[in-house]
Amino acid sequence: MIREMENKDKDGVLSIYSEAIEEGKSTFTKVCPKWPDFSNAHLPYLRYVYEEDGKIMGWVAVSRVYGAPAYDGYLEESIYVRKECRGKGIGKALLSHLIRESEKMGIWSLYGCIFKTNTASIALHEKMGFRIIGERDRPAKDISGNWLSTVQVERRSSLAIFN
Repeated sequence: MIREMENKDKDGVLSIYSEAIEEGKSTFTKVCPKWPDFSNAHLPYLRYVYEEDGKIMGWVAVSRVYGAPAYDGYLEESIYVRKECRGKGIGKALLSHLIRESEKMGIWSLYGCIFKTNTASIALHEKMGFRIIGERDRPAKDISGNWLSTVQVERRSSLAIFN
């Protein structure tokens, strides 16, 4: 079941994020933030969890890419799925839900930054209509101190009209 993320989900959400940090395959973050910092880093809307039998299996949330109001329809998405739940369609379900709900709000573009080595995430995003718009050559070190390159992906809303 996909539903809006609530404060009561903090332990499940942060445990998935912590797992991803330790795994070192999807974020340059080295220490899992406390809930208030995590919550402040993401917009209060378009935050969803995938819950099964009372357990959070994955989550998706958005943040601003740029602070200027002109960019309010251009958001960065973050999506994480519990390690043992990957490959079961949870990421696809969460990303599909985010796309649908973001389009209802008039969001014209979703952006993502993915480790180049995270081919499963890149493939998922491409399957969901994202296109690769660029690469960054080793912009930062991962938790183990390795320089990693990233791939930038973007999905333009099918509802957007660009003149």
